[in-house]
Amino acid sequence: MSTSVLPRLSHRDRAVLRAIAADRCTVTDDTCHSLTIDGVCFCDQFVGVRLADVGLVEASGPAPLRPHLTDAGRSLLTAA
Repeated sequence: MSTSVLPRLSHRDRAVLRAIAADRCTVTDDTCHSLTIDGVCFCDQFVGVRLADVGLVEASGPAPLRPHLTDAGRSLLTAA
């Protein structure tokens, strides 16, 4: 039997997921460092990395990278 544990998300984490879903964010690399929202550096410098580490977001393409939600990120955001 396989079980999965959902990460605990703060209100801030959910707000960032919504901003990523709305295509309002960029990051500097594929690990989601230096997240900007609407062109402004985000105050929580680790939120992008934290969300990428738990598999909710990923980034690819030419710099500046546009992060996007994974299937797990979309599911978690719609359930929240």
